[in-house]
Amino acid sequence: MNLFEAVKTCWAKYATFSGRASRSEFWFFILFCWLLRDVAYYIDVYVLSDLTRITDIAMLQLTVNLLIFIPNISVTTRRLHDVDRSGWWQLLYITIVGIIPLLYWWIKKGDDGDNKHGSNPLQ
Repeated sequence: MNLFEAVKTCWAKYATFSGRASRSEFWFFILFCWLLRDVAYYIDVYVLSDLTRITDIAMLQLTVNLLIFIPNISVTTRRLHDVDRSGWWQLLYITIVGIIPLLYWWIKKGDDGDNKHGSNPLQ
């Protein structure tokens, strides 16, 4: 799956918390979100800060973060389903130590066959 397919799939499954997501779908969407946030940051800092005269509120960044919040949780849930974990495990992200197992599961190859969350997304 390439970047455009991953973004298209994640927006099509905007609030779909069932099923599975491959590593490429997950990581390409995360990359897209990071790039989108960076672009919003630079537009806020270098373009909109002079126009709005409100330097404390980055409205474009806030808007982008609100738009990608649910799809980000959704694709993370589906990625955890791919390694046969519950989507609730992403709450470990709140803790500092919890990032380590999450990174491992996000990087780990998904189950080859079907699991309780659905069929292999790569087949």
